[in-house]
Amino acid sequence: MKKTVKIEIFSDGTIQAETKGIKGKKCMDYMKILEEILEAETVDSDHTPEYFEKENIQNRNIEKQKNQ
Repeated sequence: MKKTVKIEIFSDGTIQAETKGIKGKKCMDYMKILEEILEAETVDSDHTPEYFEKENIQNRNIEKQKNQ
């Protein structure tokens, strides 16, 4: 799934942001960036089911071949 951040700005100045496709606590990294860009702070936070999922991390062994 593609990672996205949906931002809504309401007429009263309230900003609402929602992440999609970002599993686990990594979504909070995006929220910190938004706080900096928008010069705002989070006053309320709801976690989607994705927040409680673990991100699939693939380990790969890479061997460097020697030229002989």
